[in-house]
Amino acid sequence: MNLNRRRFLGASAGALAVPALGGGSPAAGTQPEPAGAESHGRVLTGAEQLAAQGWQAFKGRKLGVLSNPTGVLLNGDHIVDSMVAADVKPAAAFGPEHGFRGSAQAGGSEGDYTDPRTGVPVYDAYGADATKLASLFTKAGIDTLVFDIADVGARFYTYIWSLYTAMVAAARTGVAVVVLDRPNPIGGRLAGPVLDPKFASGIGKKPIAQQHGMTVGELARYFAEEFLPGEGVKLAKLEVVQVRGWQRDVQFAQTGLNWVLPSPNMPTPDTALVYPGTGMFEGTVFSEGRGTTRPFEIIGAPGLDWRWREKLEELHLPGAKFREIYFVPTFNKFVNETCGGVQVSVADPRAFDAIRTAVAMLVTAKALHPDKFAWRPDNYIDKLSGSDRLRTMVDAGAGVDEVTGAWRAELAEFDRRRRRHLLYR
Repeated sequence: MNLNRRRFLGASAGALAVPALGGGSPAAGTQPEPAGAESHGRVLTGAEQLAAQGWQAFKGRKLGVLSNPTGVLLNGDHIVDSMVAADVKPAAAFGPEHGFRGSAQAGGSEGDYTDPRTGVPVYDAYGADATKLASLFTKAGIDTLVFDIADVGARFYTYIWSLYTAMVAAARTGVAVVVLDRPNPIGGRLAGPVLDPKFASGIGKKPIAQQHGMTVGELARYFAEEFLPGEGVKLAKLEVVQVRGWQRDVQFAQTGLNWVLPSPNMPTPDTALVYPGTGMFEGTVFSEGRGTTRPFEIIGAPGLDWRWREKLEELHLPGAKFREIYFVPTFNKFVNETCGGVQVSVADPRAFDAIRTAVAMLVTAKALHPDKFAWRPDNYIDKLSGSDRLRTMVDAGAGVDEVTGAWRAELAEFDRRRRRHLLYR
């Protein structure tokens, strides 16, 4: 496989299925394809396939790499480290939220610096708009941007919007974009409301579903055709190096891949399963579990008791279990205060609906503890849920079915639009 001008799709978004690897010795610093990978169900990321070929696809190109610690190979090497070892040194790396090496907490980044391991210049891309990012691409002198970051499948997780902004910047500067695809760790389930453009923000720039059910490669194709024309730009070249051996219903534990924390408060695949729903508690005064060892699975506040868990269990929410819990956060909300609440666990991932579960939690919390439950004063919940509809319906006393039924039609329309951009069954 050779990602040259002949193989790029001129003026369109393409998907690249890398041919079977093998033949000859792998280049230094690369990892060959595991024997019997396909027959044993081993999932191979886009990065793994190109690394096994010594990154020959990128020889002679001036690379920029937008990545973080999740851009990793099965042997534990980061792709930039692997590229440098294979004598394919990027001209620059770009760090999203939390930074290129991932040392920053939520809402932070690492700034500009020279990576001490590789000598590659690193530019801070977090919070940069397309104009600034385009200037960084020009400054770095790149002609190809490689994106390799593991997403967790929720609209308000910022990495997909770093991808979108980078695509706009690339279109303005004539830079080609290559997405090294990875599985969506929560699969292909589609759920939740679609963003109202009036509520666009850094955690949701364009109208997609709250749980979008797509890989970053599929999202890149969707962005290129559905949204970039509205920006007045068009990508000349987009390639997606597809994952091999993955289907949309495959759970992360079945992939054989290592879980690398995509961000400091996303410690396990279980966290990712609940996050598209319980992430909405960031828009409330309740703790979303930051400052505990199980963020987004532990939810609560001072003064809550066993009644919340009992009420939630009475609803028999599919695939969900709840445990009464008491905890003391070490940072974020209610530092060093004892909180009561629930720990959400997923008993059946195929039945579990993170957003419906979280809506039930919001509705019951408000009903049981009207003196303690409240939205954040800045109505951050509207940015998370994509409009003011959730907040106003819950405040008006709407039930779980009424709230979740309100977005059924828009979700179906989003599903219809996304289907032609999907790459996996």
